[in-house]
Amino acid sequence: MILGVDLGRHATVTVAVHGNVLTEVRVATGASGAVPVVTYPDGARRAPSATPRAAAVAVDMDGVRRAPVAAIRVAGPCPPGLGPMVGWPEDSGVATVVRGGHSLTGRPVAELDTAAVARFAAECGLTDFAVTATGSPVLPHHELAVAEIIADEVPGARITLSYEFGRAGLRERENSAILNAALGPQAAVIADRMIRDLPGVSVFFARTGAGLASTHYFRRYPLICYLGAFTCALRGGAALAGLDETAVQERGIIVRTGLVTGGKPRLGDRRDTFVPLNVRLPLVVSASEGIAVGPFARQAGPGWKVPEQAELAVAYGAALARPSVDVERIVQAKGRAELDRAIDEARDEALTRAVSAGAAPGSARVTDTIVNALSYLPDGLFRVEIRAEGAIM
Repeated sequence: MILGVDLGRHATVTVAVHGNVLTEVRVATGASGAVPVVTYPDGARRAPSATPRAAAVAVDMDGVRRAPVAAIRVAGPCPPGLGPMVGWPEDSGVATVVRGGHSLTGRPVAELDTAAVARFAAECGLTDFAVTATGSPVLPHHELAVAEIIADEVPGARITLSYEFGRAGLRERENSAILNAALGPQAAVIADRMIRDLPGVSVFFARTGAGLASTHYFRRYPLICYLGAFTCALRGGAALAGLDETAVQERGIIVRTGLVTGGKPRLGDRRDTFVPLNVRLPLVVSASEGIAVGPFARQAGPGWKVPEQAELAVAYGAALARPSVDVERIVQAKGRAELDRAIDEARDEALTRAVSAGAAPGSARVTDTIVNALSYLPDGLFRVEIRAEGAIM
């Protein structure tokens, strides 16, 4: 039995799923967590039928409190209008630019200014850091070196490195690292709460787009679960209606509509986030018909069908997900053999990360491999994208 938990903005809803079939429902108003009040599909209320094997938690992180972040960019000089944290609210933290970084071919731009890094880390007064270096998707050495310096200067610091989010674009990668660092403390609060509310149960969190991440992974990379609840609303709504292709409108405190194709939410590069990010999020679209879910689903207009138990779509969608990870790397290869070796390394990393994210080792497998040459850059540079997933451990 797998529990699906919807940490909604006004209630916590928990469902139990056996073999993808919804069998039990538990609802707790407020923020007190799941409670042992169980309703079965026949309306009977009695004790839970079995101890759950695992729980999949869905939460949107776009509305949680963000911590102030110390941002370090390792690069050449830039005008103030192009510096780190431009466009962020004033209370988002502090930032600096230090000398160093590499080109996308791995050539050093400048020697890393280690003294400047140490001075900023010691004097900034913060413990959540985001580090971004030019060229790090190809060669992350300077980001790793900066992390070591921060750890020496600020014991217990939480450090996000931008190369872990891939993509060549500096600004988007930097913003993603800063946002991940800002979400870290609140992610820890949420993870602690779920472990306390679900003792003895393996807890996972719904990723944006597809899959689950372990509690440890969620604490480290909360950005990958940024719109986990919206993702589960789309997946769960389509599943409740028995459709693989449909528009799904989530009607809660927020009303928003997304698309499901092939049983999966359609993702894209959203431009409506408060700063540009390099993570793909469920697209928000306009549609006049489809499936309506959520506590206010029945307020949807004509053209929108409301499946039975529409208010449980988020929790149900979470319980249907499985652990998965995405790895994206910019690699340089002079020939096919070298490219194949780089792809194999990325696949191995994806499988290792999938196990780290909670997949049973024997079940982890690569499901997608995409390789594209990078345009407008020197020959031999490729973007390698790998997705791996597995069954819950």
